[in-house]
This record gives sequence, C-alpha cells and structure tokens, in this order.
Amino acid sequence: MLKCDLLVDSKDLRSTLLNLKNNQDFTILLDMTVVDYLKFPDSTPSRFAVVYVLRSSDFKKETTVKAFVSDDTLSVESVHDLFSSANWAEREAYDQYGIKFLNHPNLKRVLNHKEFVGHPLRKDYKITDGQISKETDDLMDEMTPLLKSKGYSDQEIEDLMLLNVGPSHPASHGTIRNFLAMEGETITACVTEIGYLHRGFEKACEHHTYSQVIPYTDRLNYCSAILNNIGWAKAVEEMLDIEITPRAKMIRVIIGELSRIIDHIVCNAANMVDLGGLTSLWYLFSARDKAYDLLSKLTGARLTNTYTRIGGLEFDLYDGFAADLEDVLKATESGVDDVLSLIAHNRIYHDRTQDVGVIKADFALANGISGPNLRATGVAHDLRKDKPYYGYENFDFDVVVGSHGDVYDRMMCRFEEITQSIKIIRQAMKNLPDGAINVYAPNAVLPLKKDVYGNIEGLMNQFKLTFEGIMVPKGEYYSSTEATNGELGFFIVSDGSGRPYKVKCRPPCFYSLAAYSKIVEGTMLADAVITMASLNFIAGEFDR
Repeated sequence: MLKCDLLVDSKDLRSTLLNLKNNQDFTILLDMTVVDYLKFPDSTPSRFAVVYVLRSSDFKKETTVKAFVSDDTLSVESVHDLFSSANWAEREAYDQYGIKFLNHPNLKRVLNHKEFVGHPLRKDYKITDGQISKETDDLMDEMTPLLKSKGYSDQEIEDLMLLNVGPSHPASHGTIRNFLAMEGETITACVTEIGYLHRGFEKACEHHTYSQVIPYTDRLNYCSAILNNIGWAKAVEEMLDIEITPRAKMIRVIIGELSRIIDHIVCNAANMVDLGGLTSLWYLFSARDKAYDLLSKLTGARLTNTYTRIGGLEFDLYDGFAADLEDVLKATESGVDDVLSLIAHNRIYHDRTQDVGVIKADFALANGISGPNLRATGVAHDLRKDKPYYGYENFDFDVVVGSHGDVYDRMMCRFEEITQSIKIIRQAMKNLPDGAINVYAPNAVLPLKKDVYGNIEGLMNQFKLTFEGIMVPKGEYYSSTEATNGELGFFIVSDGSGRPYKVKCRPPCFYSLAAYSKIVEGTMLADAVITMASLNFIAGEFDR
C-alpha cells in the first residue's frame, strides 16, 4: 500500500517519468489512471489529474506520480514510447475520462464502443444514460496504418486475407475479437478489440459501500473469484490500518491457493482442448468439480463466492472441512499426474507448444505482463515472495520459472504452480491457529447478532455500517496481491465517506492482452489460438 508520492507539473510529467526510469530504476509501469476532482473545486488546481504507478526492477519499491491536467487543454504527453504498457492504459484513460495523450499512436476508445458519447467515469456523467452500439467497427482505421508501417502498399493490402477471430468463437476464450491480416496461414498483423463484456465495475464501485463492492470483485476473474475478494478486502483493510486475525489470514491463504489451483486447471484444461486433447480436460475438471463442491459447502456458492469481509471472513471452516479439502488435493494431484502422463513425452504436444508464442523477459516487463506469464520467461517475480503478505514468507514453496517463455513453459509453470499451491495449503492446514475469524473493529465489522438483537448500540452499529458503509480515511492508495494471472491491484481514492470516491482496478489480463497482437505476428493461425489459451485471458477481468 502507498500514498501518492510525487506531484509534478503536467509539463514536467514526461521528463519526471523518464528520470525515474533511467536514474532511479523505476522501470516498470504497473498502471495509470485519471482522477476527476469535480467535487473538490477549491482544493485542487484543476479538475483532472493523471496518476502513474511505478515499480523498481528488483520489484521491491513502488512509487506514484501525479500531475494535474490543464482545464484548457485536457492533454498531456504520451509516454507509450517510454513504457509499452502505457499504450492501452492511456487509451482507457482517454476513453473513460476524455484526457488526450499527445503523440499517442492510436488514441481511440478501448472499452466503450466507437459510437459512445461522453466519458463515463467523469463525475458528471449520468449513469442512467444507456448507449447501444448499432454498428460494428471494421477496425480498418487500425489495420491499414499497421500494415503500411510494415511496408505494404495499398494493392498488397487488398491482396491479404482479413479474418475475424471472435468475439463469438470458442477459440477466443471469452468475448475477445482479433482482427487478422493473413498471408496464407501466417498472421501478418493483428488488431485486438475488447469491451464486449464491459459492465462498468469502477463506476459501480463509486455508488456502493466498500462492503457492497465485494460481490462485484467476484465477477472480475470468475475462475478464481476468492482471490479477487481477498485483493479488495486487503486494500480496504490497509486503508483502515486493520490487521486481520491470524486464523483469518491462514484461511485466506488456504482458500486463495485453492482458487489458484482451480484457475490453473481451467486454463490448462481448456488449452488441451484447443490442442485436440479432450481426455485431459476430463481428468482435470473432475478435481475442479470436487473443489467447487467444497466451496459451495463453505461459502454457499460454487463460482462467485463473495467469501471475504472487510476485517475477516463470512464463515469459519465447517466440521469436516480438512477431510474434504484433502480429498480435493488428492484428486487434483491424480488429475495432474494423469494429464502429464499423456503429454510429458508426447511428440505432438511438444511440437505444438515448444517455441510457439514466445515472450522474452524484457518484452514482458515492458508491457506490464505479470504472474505465470512473466515467470515463464525466466523472471522469478511473485508478490507472495517479493512483497509477502498474510505470512507467505513463512511458507516453504518455490517460485516456478520457465526458460523460453513459450506455450510449453506457460503450461508447465501452471502445472507446477498447482503442486506448489497444494504444498502451501497443506502447510497452512497443519499450522491453522484457533481464534476468531473477524477482527474486533466496530467501525468496520458488523456486530454479532446477539448484540444486534440484544442492545441498542449493536443495532445502531449494524444499521450505520449497512446503510452508510465503512468510513475510510481520506487518501489515495494502491494495494496489490498475487492473483492467478499476476498482479491484481486496486488504486482507491477515499473522500472519507462510506463509498469510494474512485476505484481503478489493475487487472493482470488487460496488459497481457494488450501485448497479444505483437506476440502472434508472424505465427500461424493455429498457433495463435493456443498462444491465447496459454495466456489465460479472462474477459470479466480485462473488460471489468
């Protein structure tokens, strides 16, 4: 967690970021966003400010840079050439707030459709104004300049085959549209379009209490919903300076790692289907189904669990949980072993996955790629090790890394991460402490029912927390966790009320998908399909 560290003039923004990158080792742009201070006209020099979140190359330090944007121009210099990850981030900021980034190569909407009028994250935008897209974007405004930059003439462009893969296609793994220019079966250029599942997560957060946001986080990466719950709850607890109980920490580790296992199962099993190996899906999904049975028994829901609470958890572990969990872990180990027995020495599998969809370490870091997709390139970065939380520093587990960054490495990293998560879970169960699952914090945690029904103070506290929300101190914060696909971050602005003034989610999939078009150029169409599957894009996460 951190507060904004550096406030600079917008004219000096680019030079400041360049200095931080070259001279102070802040080489990674994690995320950027805009804050609309419309409700604070007397305390800010202008209405809008851009905020950049940076991390050092050793992954140990973070800093934020803020610059207020002139009300006259509503523009700042683009830094896409300094940080590749800024490309889509700046497009999103333009789309949602209307801030123009000068010299950006493709400044157009990225989440909202091209016919959309206005900028929905501005404070004066009416959320009841629904706008329906009536015309599909042909994307030639992006494809033609891209092909010409590669030396194609107008006639040569006419001779290429243009192909849409998605948004409604099994191989797109979600509502993703990839517009391809092809020479035979080889992809010459790719343009990616998202926004088909965009539901306004960040706008919805502004109109709900901090606790009411938890179910919305379930719908980000719905393959590992509890890890999203944990990321949000951890961010708000840090803002409140609340430390949850030892038992709650350990249970969050257990259930979070189980969610990581489920997500990795979905990713690798779906990739096997794309490769033609349906049997592998059944081996893995059998264990996944057992895990969902356990989560349903614990939380009351199979997929979107809404299990965490600010200050702890909704439920404690039920009687017999340990035995049920061990059954799930054994089924998972058996499923992984069965699948590896089919592919570990399979020539067809190796030919289809090795040296395919290669991502180099420097490219991954420059484009904000994190999680197993980064570790597969050989970079041993894991927030559970580099910035440990919930006692992860006390667990014996390995950070799994690859060497080549191809489809094979990404899949094998996930298989091995399943094994490491099982190892963590068993250690956590062995050392699970007794005690309460919710911290005593009347300003944040609902009172016990006996107090609600038994005394007026408890009743009033329940009423105020439910209707007014948790009063979070004023400030601007960034907090992150190691979600299944990488760094899940929340940049939150609090005005001291029970509802967040602004929320910016940093979804790991967003930056991986932004880089996808470059990754698949020069590859074959069939290889692009399994490259996409191996990167594990989740539409609910990158669209929000």
